[in-house]
This record gives sequence, structure tokens and C-alpha cells, in this order.
Amino acid sequence: MDKLNNQQVLDKLQSQFADRILHVAEPKGLLTIVTGKDSVIEILRLLKEDDTLQFIYLTDITAVHYPELENAFAVVYHVHSLVFNVRIRIKVFLNINDLNIPSATVLWNGANWMERETFDFFGINFEGHPDLRRILNMDDLGVFPMRKEYPLEDPNRVDKKDFYFGR
Repeated sequence: MDKLNNQQVLDKLQSQFADRILHVAEPKGLLTIVTGKDSVIEILRLLKEDDTLQFIYLTDITAVHYPELENAFAVVYHVHSLVFNVRIRIKVFLNINDLNIPSATVLWNGANWMERETFDFFGINFEGHPDLRRILNMDDLGVFPMRKEYPLEDPNRVDKKDFYFGR
């Protein structure tokens, strides 16, 4: 069995999805591609089901909020080829006005709870998810706490005033 490297993975993806891969990077040796939400499930399916790749292990699904960007939310998938010990990161950027993306539960049952957690903390709607509801926060919580749109501290707290610290 030959060793699989990032260039081979990228070549395979570009042969199938050349026009749908928007950006490629390799920070700290981790192949990272950016694609659109319409292509992400097809790309993940190829990574998982192709016999030469075998990215069968979904490590994580999460999101990142970049408030300074036009498409401020990145849904991030980390998958691992246990056979070749190679990892890849797939990012999909979403606009605040359209936080819908297809669910990866069609490929991995384990995506269920990862998507619920991402919904719970960021408000990303995974279309086709079998049970998309809050998993860690209270059901009636009206906000998504991992978004960077809230102050870090309550400005009204009196124990944080400078005169308490001799300033």
C-alpha cells in the first residue's frame, strides 16, 4: 500500500471538482480546501467512498465566526484517512442571511451530534438533519453564544471598576 500525500488528495479532488474548489492552502501541513455549500456533500462523499483515499473517519464539524468578512461564518469539516494517516480540512463560508448547509448525516451517522452542537452555538441550519435541536444550551436560549457579536464582559459589573484595583 503506497503512502498517500496531500498533493495526491488535491489532484484527485481537482480532477473531479476543479471549478468548485475555491481556495487551497496547507497551513502547518494540513491540506485545507474551501468550497461552496452546494458541493460540500459531493466532495465529502468522494473523500469517504473513493478506494484510493478512504477518508472514512469524520473527526469534527464545527464553525468559526469571522465578523469582519462578508461571508462571516465558516463551517469546518475535519476528516481523516485512518488507512493512510492523512487529514484534510474542508471549509464552507456562509453569509449571515443564509446560514443553511446540507447535513453530512447522509454520509456519517456521527455527524448528528456534531451538527447539533454547531447549530446550538452558531445557529447554522443543517438541512436534512434528522433531529436538529439544541444539545448543550437551554432550549429557550434566544442567542447563539459562540458568535462574536456579544461583549466579552458585562460593562455594568461593579467589581471590575478601576478604583477597586488602585487605578
